[in-house]
Amino acid sequence: MKSKVTESTFASYLLMATAVLLLHSCADKKQKVAKEIGKSALVTKANDIIPFFQHWNLILGDGSNVGQATNYENKDFFYTVEDDNGDWVVFKSPNAGNTHGTSNNTRTELAQLKKWTPMMEAKMNATLKVMNVSTTGDARVASTYSVVIGQIHSADGHENEPLKIFYKKFPGHTKGSVFWNYEINTQGDDNSGRWDYSYPIWGYDFSVVGNDENTFPPEPEDGIELGEELSYEVVVRDGVMHLKFMSNGHETKTFTKNLIESEYGEASDMPGQVKNLFAAIGQDGVEQKNAYAGQGLFFKLGTYNQTNGKDPKVNKVWCSGAETHGGDLQKQYADGNYAEVWFKSASITIPDNAISNAGYFQANDGLSTKTVYPSEVIPFMDKFKILLGDGTNEDNLVHFEHKEFFYTAIDGTRRWVVYKTPNSGITSKNSSNTRTELHEKREWTPEEGGNLTGTCKVMQVSVSGDSRVAASYSVVVGQIHGGEGHENEPLKIFYKKFPGHTKGSVFWNYEINTAGDDNSRRWDYSTAVWGNDMSVVSSSKNEYPEEPLDGIELGEEFSYEVNVYKGIMYLTFISEGHETKTFTKNLIASEYINKSDLPSQVKKLFVPIGQDGTERATAYKGELGYFKQGAYNQTNGKSPDTNMVWCAGAEIYGGDIALQYENGCYTEVWFREASVGPGIPPKK
Repeated sequence: MKSKVTESTFASYLLMATAVLLLHSCADKKQKVAKEIGKSALVTKANDIIPFFQHWNLILGDGSNVGQATNYENKDFFYTVEDDNGDWVVFKSPNAGNTHGTSNNTRTELAQLKKWTPMMEAKMNATLKVMNVSTTGDARVASTYSVVIGQIHSADGHENEPLKIFYKKFPGHTKGSVFWNYEINTQGDDNSGRWDYSYPIWGYDFSVVGNDENTFPPEPEDGIELGEELSYEVVVRDGVMHLKFMSNGHETKTFTKNLIESEYGEASDMPGQVKNLFAAIGQDGVEQKNAYAGQGLFFKLGTYNQTNGKDPKVNKVWCSGAETHGGDLQKQYADGNYAEVWFKSASITIPDNAISNAGYFQANDGLSTKTVYPSEVIPFMDKFKILLGDGTNEDNLVHFEHKEFFYTAIDGTRRWVVYKTPNSGITSKNSSNTRTELHEKREWTPEEGGNLTGTCKVMQVSVSGDSRVAASYSVVVGQIHGGEGHENEPLKIFYKKFPGHTKGSVFWNYEINTAGDDNSRRWDYSTAVWGNDMSVVSSSKNEYPEEPLDGIELGEEFSYEVNVYKGIMYLTFISEGHETKTFTKNLIASEYINKSDLPSQVKKLFVPIGQDGTERATAYKGELGYFKQGAYNQTNGKSPDTNMVWCAGAEIYGGDIALQYENGCYTEVWFREASVGPGIPPKK
């Protein structure tokens, strides 16, 4: 019997068939979506593009070591992107953030987990494009507007870098330069004299800089644009480094460099490029004869941003003075103050006998956040106490610091002790001026003697003051201070620089030990070392004398020795590129016992304000004194009507220290070496 298909039954079949078709259609769509999601998932992690992250630790632009970057991403620093040419791994790092090790610069960079010697065979290659370098900086600073995209780093000794591959582009240029630097492995224990020699690949080498802060050299004709692909290959074998650089439309370049026999073992071997760039800032070392022989080396790859916010007067090669927005990451990214490099491919070949590089990471991880105390840099701190710029005292300086006044800093080559103090704060009982200054605990007479040395650089003097006032714009960086009697100062070593000048003056003052009980008529006699003495002032508040030709710049190193022996003070002043100066002064027999003995300089400067005293015939004989060292700010906010020698009329922002620091109304002095002890027989 045939079944009868009713109209309603047919309708049911039709609905069922439609449902099946819809189910199949949805399943197909789901499978297609799943495939697309799966395809997308394949490129979401860096190791899907460059499968070698098990061989590296990843350092981020915030200074952290995140370890191996397999299946890792960080949207601020390390992630993947896709463009018309494929998939890329992005390394991105700001101008300012926490750094790794002792560097001035942030990085998002891979560092190899194993190290090897130059006699082993190791290889690294990469294909990449630089997408951004900082848009701000100082064109006179060689490292500004640049990024290092590959390195060989030493894990031993000084931890120097026999290879750094750079990309650099000046603002407004379409094309930038690619070059590589070799850093010497410096002889001896002091690595501060190290320097780089730079080789151009396409465009310029490292040494081509601007004539002033915002003036750039011509654009390189054979340069590389942002977003233009390039490749490098680095091979080390049998003590020799072989380099190869390739980019479509550009000549392939190859280089070799011996890593186990130095070209720079004598001072006379220094290239002209280095003399112009590094020797001028005191980085003039020589290299170990066997260069990097026997040292553990390792590769680095990524974005090592060479532009930072540090003031160029700290270091005119490595400190860029770029915009950092106070370290605000997103603000730096928003206006181009960062470096960004995309890698399409990369690989390394590791020698079978390479060994663990864990020691490098143990030494450098978190180092920038660790406190290094002034007493660790200059070990004589147990012999001093200190008065800080807020008027507070501290007697025990071992493992002591104060972040506003007394701490340590790195200038790119070595660590320094920083003394910083505002134009206005709480001062000592007899002074108008603030100080962050050491006070020797031992007291001694001129006959007993003492010796003080210091190597320093003045980083800041007040930008405000009255140029008719001799003390304006100056700081005392070393003293002998009386400990009894009138408590006068037989020695004050000054640095002074007028606003708008590049060079300042170094001079020393002798203050008389006034005859009688009335000390109000005391005066100083000033002797020029480099530049002018204290008496060179202007005739109006906001006009300045001529800049001294033989002066010292902010950030320029100089050294002094004060040696008091059997009542005679011997002074020596040394600075690279300046004539060494020596002086002697008798501290136990006066030159100024009669009115007729007053020097003309004193008659010009002090007599008009009633300071016209005479000195005890025996000067400071038999009186106790002590050394002081640091930053004794001679610029203050007191009205010049009170005293036209010592009252500077400078801006003090109501005593607000933060505002004074923000607006340049303070002084800052860095010392890298200093010593104190008994007087020694002078050299004949």
